[in-house]
Amino acid sequence: MFKDKLSYWSLTVAVAGFLFGFDTVVISGANLPIKELWNTSPWFHGIFIMSMALWGTVIGSMFGGWPTDRLGRKKTLFWIGILFSVSALGSAFAPEMYSFSFFRFIGGLAVGASSVAVPIYISEIAPPEERGRLGIRYQLLLVLGIFIAFISNYLLDGVGGAIDWRLMLGVEAIPALVYTVMVMGVPRSPRWLLLKKKDEAGAREVLAQMGIADIDRAVSELKASEDGFKGNVSISSAYSKPILLAFLIALFNQLSGINFVLYYAPEILERSGLGGSDSLLSSISIGAVNLLFTYMGMFLIDRLGRKQLMLIGSIGYIISLSVVAYGFKTTASPIFLLTFICLFVASHAIGQGAVIWVFISEIFPTRIRAIGQSIGTSTHWVLAAIITLVTPVFLDKENGLFGEDPSPIFMFFAGFMVLQLLFVLFMMPETKGKTLEEIEAELVR
Repeated sequence: MFKDKLSYWSLTVAVAGFLFGFDTVVISGANLPIKELWNTSPWFHGIFIMSMALWGTVIGSMFGGWPTDRLGRKKTLFWIGILFSVSALGSAFAPEMYSFSFFRFIGGLAVGASSVAVPIYISEIAPPEERGRLGIRYQLLLVLGIFIAFISNYLLDGVGGAIDWRLMLGVEAIPALVYTVMVMGVPRSPRWLLLKKKDEAGAREVLAQMGIADIDRAVSELKASEDGFKGNVSISSAYSKPILLAFLIALFNQLSGINFVLYYAPEILERSGLGGSDSLLSSISIGAVNLLFTYMGMFLIDRLGRKQLMLIGSIGYIISLSVVAYGFKTTASPIFLLTFICLFVASHAIGQGAVIWVFISEIFPTRIRAIGQSIGTSTHWVLAAIITLVTPVFLDKENGLFGEDPSPIFMFFAGFMVLQLLFVLFMMPETKGKTLEEIEAELVR
């Protein structure tokens, strides 16, 4: 019964991941129609249309730790649902490009804050042996959101004529409002109640709901981890190792090129030789592969561990990116290119996609977990925004830096994945099966 409660709570808050994934990729279907409607230049389109949500995500991730600590994990999640709802409706009804950019920015704030608050909440209620499986639900629902967004874009293409893209963006308001209501039913984090609010009675109540047999011992262990912190130790000296780990895993996540592929999937597939409607349909296969291999990652993350999944993903990245670059250079068939783009997505899903949010939420102690999560996620989103901003300049057929040949972009990402492989082999610790307090003892000096 208690496991069922933990499963339900983690699944409920992880619905923010569905909204995250849907919001992130739904713009791919509106990309070309908006470009034609408002006749945007490559730079304007990259800055104000495609990457504006990501700049909101940067702000949301950088400052999402503040409400997560001050208001609490639960209240922050509620307001995230409100922001998603406002963004979806505002983007759908935007009369011109500037108001559209503003509402996309609002959605980005929700995405960024969710990437801080959701992994923290799940890590703080999950038992060590299930923390990976429960934590990866955020990523699983994220890729489900991506998959549904691709399907939604395909099904809505041609339904409303000139307003197809508005329907694509506006439909997100339905799950956003449902999530906002659902998240009101989850309890607050017992670690936050005890260590941030000093509400021991409230923490004990939640621990009892979680099915903790020896509540006195659990409370004592949590207090002991905080009591062991003496003085105002500077971030640079006490937490340098977890900060470096969070920074590097987030850095490599985006330098794999995953957002480049997901945001611009229809355009990339058109460049490979597929027609407009065929490229939208083929994008669904990318979403399906992403979903399948994320589910496999959920099954394996507490069995093989975080490090092994990252190793598998790194090797897959290097192979797939190199072959896709070769395929574009030699004008290979669309099916050949689509196959290895799907291999790339599979490598991400079972590696970085499965691990990043779980790993970052594990490696910081409770007292700075929200700040640490913000460091990792803001690194992730700053790079995502920059890559998305400049991509139209590189992909533009007439004025792009590489013209018709995008192969140098894929080789650039492949090179960084060689560096990620070295990071995994020589720097990344294994956190599988350890309590948050045990991980803290290993990483924080």
